[in-house]
Amino acid sequence: MRGMDKPRSSPLVPDAVVAEIARHDWESVECGCGRSAGHLVDTLWAAAEGHPAAFRALEGHAFASAKLAPPAPAVCGVLMAVWTAGPPRQATREALLWTLLALLGTEDDGTSHEAGLYGQTTAFIRTGLPRLRLEAAAGRGSVAAAYAEGVVEILDLGA
Repeated sequence: MRGMDKPRSSPLVPDAVVAEIARHDWESVECGCGRSAGHLVDTLWAAAEGHPAAFRALEGHAFASAKLAPPAPAVCGVLMAVWTAGPPRQATREALLWTLLALLGTEDDGTSHEAGLYGQTTAFIRTGLPRLRLEAAAGRGSVAAAYAEGVVEILDLGA
């Protein structure tokens, strides 16, 4: 399997998320910390299992302040697989949405002719736009809804 030394399983991680993690060659991508992105697999598994701190642990690896790092699109693919699976816990949804907002809050490194890291990351997030809109509308006043609304607003600006 690409991106994993050995097959993993967890009753908390949907098959679609497992497949998304496995489809990337994490070892061949340079992480934002300067090492191979292979060490992110454990963090992504923890995020997929619903551990809110794992999402914030991606800072400095997939993104740092205003810049995306090379693993950002692949990380975003995993995050959107988790989002599509519908994380059940409010704290997990909040952490995931915070991470999406942080990814979208970086500067665009692409040009009009090339997507770049930002364009690729944004494309993954757009796949979940209908559900993001529902989250923003359904939970008015909640932290998750505020993050979802921020994500939707940024995506709508780029449309």
